[in-house]
Amino acid sequence: MRIRPVGAHALLLDCTAPTDTPEAVADIPEAAFVEAWRAELWRRRERGDLIAVEIVPAARTVLLDGLPDPTATAEQLTRWTSAVTAAITRPNQTDAKARNDAQDHAHAEAEAKAHAAADAHAHNATAEDRADDAADVVVPVTFDGPDLPAVAEHWGVDVPAVRHRLTSTRFRVAFCGFAPGFPYLTGLPAELALPRLATPRPRVPAGSVALAGPYAGIYPGASPGGWLLVGRTDLVLFDVAADPPARLGPGTTVRMAAA
Repeated sequence: MRIRPVGAHALLLDCTAPTDTPEAVADIPEAAFVEAWRAELWRRRERGDLIAVEIVPAARTVLLDGLPDPTATAEQLTRWTSAVTAAITRPNQTDAKARNDAQDHAHAEAEAKAHAAADAHAHNATAEDRADDAADVVVPVTFDGPDLPAVAEHWGVDVPAVRHRLTSTRFRVAFCGFAPGFPYLTGLPAELALPRLATPRPRVPAGSVALAGPYAGIYPGASPGGWLLVGRTDLVLFDVAADPPARLGPGTTVRMAAA
């Protein structure tokens, strides 16, 4: 992560990996670092550790604007870097011996509770699960986009499988851009990334649900566009009279449901 000054009161966090980055970190997608920094900075701002008017994530960067003292903030960011990196890499650095020891101690109890736990999981969501589900924005989608067959061909599946993949994925808004309120949704595996159209359409209808690269997106208004169209929604994504105007802001979790 590199910190770049932008004007008199802003900093840009560049999450692209430098050439000397260790392999274990270099293999982690840049979007994961962007999301980790966004979450950490929002948390720090809520706690009062960070003073910033705007925290704006993008594909590979996070912009901090409205900083009273960018130099002091840059020093804070440097101190927080190791914690953010550890939060991302820790799942890949499990101590095998510690894991095996813990399994040995818990084996008898786990066996006794296995059936009960499975039944409880199947029939009773925990309070945390229910809270997570309630926080998701459900987007009703009619999956009739003209590019559905092309997406199915790229993925090597049939059209129903594409619909199932999209409705079973829990997306997260990585950032907004291109047009006011246009959400770039992450959550699809990297190997399912799709090319844009060779020639963009001169007009894509408002509410169009589309795929391009590793992202899903929803057009908040009619505009030109080169993404692959898989469906449409009646959900209003941008309203200048609303607070906030963008329905799907960065960090929002999203699920698509067949309309």
